[in-house]
Amino acid sequence: MTAPPPPPPPRPRPHRPSLPARLGRPERRRGPGGQLVGAYGLLALTALLFLVFSLVLPHTFPTRDTVDSILSNQSVPAVLALAAMVPIVTGAFDLSIGYGLGLAHVMVMQLVVNEGWPWPLACLAVVVGGAILGVLNGVIVEFGRIDSFIGTLGVGSMLYAVTGWITDGGRIVPGPQGLPAAFTDIYDSTFLGLPVPAFYALALAVVLWLVLERLPLGRYLYVIGSNPRAADLVGIPTRRYTVYAFAASGLIVGFAGVLLAAQQQIGNPSVGLDYLLPAFAGALLGATAIKPGRPNALGTLVAVAVLAVGLTGIGQLGADFWTVPLFYGGTLLLAVGLAGYSTRRRLRTGAVAARDSPAVTPQPPSSPTQDGGPPDTAP
Repeated sequence: MTAPPPPPPPRPRPHRPSLPARLGRPERRRGPGGQLVGAYGLLALTALLFLVFSLVLPHTFPTRDTVDSILSNQSVPAVLALAAMVPIVTGAFDLSIGYGLGLAHVMVMQLVVNEGWPWPLACLAVVVGGAILGVLNGVIVEFGRIDSFIGTLGVGSMLYAVTGWITDGGRIVPGPQGLPAAFTDIYDSTFLGLPVPAFYALALAVVLWLVLERLPLGRYLYVIGSNPRAADLVGIPTRRYTVYAFAASGLIVGFAGVLLAAQQQIGNPSVGLDYLLPAFAGALLGATAIKPGRPNALGTLVAVAVLAVGLTGIGQLGADFWTVPLFYGGTLLLAVGLAGYSTRRRLRTGAVAARDSPAVTPQPPSSPTQDGGPPDTAP
């Protein structure tokens, strides 16, 4: 007895043209040029702003002192923007980073100046403490089921209270001997003729880029941020990985606090709040560069560069002090709008591509005769 004949192949699905084609209009597709503009437009804007300010201020802006000032002064905002970016990847926001930065740099000064700790041990304790606070934020948000805005803002308020309790509302000032030279060199030294803090921010961005773009951990975080329900269905422990993201953010905030202490060389309990708005402006605006539509480390660095060049040029033009919060506030609104638009466009483009792509006809399994083998016969 011969084997039954193979089933007939399924009928191919007819190609369905897109809506513009059905209406008789040419379909607009984003070519390589449009993708390059979307990915590197912000980087080009940085170069354009630098060129414009160089032409307007030829004697002060295009100088080595200006470049060194930008690289040095923007290192702490860049590191804090990277700290803000990590929870945003998962769809959460950590509003405690500004308060955590203030507490971290005050704790470094307290341990070194008032408690007499060796500065490496004090810095290590502050960085580890920042990671622990990040875990606390993640547990409150994920296991306490509290919205990240409310939960992290409440934690930040308590951190601000702890900072005031430690300093008693005043500043921590070193004695006549000052701080250890090796500690201040963390911020004041140079490498390859450039301020070394810029290399800290660059190295941190590269590490985060490798983790988020090349490791499974980063892909899990992006899936959680884009569709938590789908992440649960495929078996990704969303709560645990979100806590990981908050822990990484807290660890980076602790490192930023060490840099800020080495820069300021005094403990100011209220200085951290000044960095909150620039950090989120850089993190959200960075979602429109390099990888448009999603937060990414290299795009965050580019966004911080745009903000730094713009603020430096405006300052050299003699703008009033109130232009700084106005600039950051407007940039934050623009960043949120552009990031949302990039995300919607990316999702819409992916949906259209999936709908318009022709179906692949599966091949039926080959019968033993077609494979060259003997037919299946009964004994």
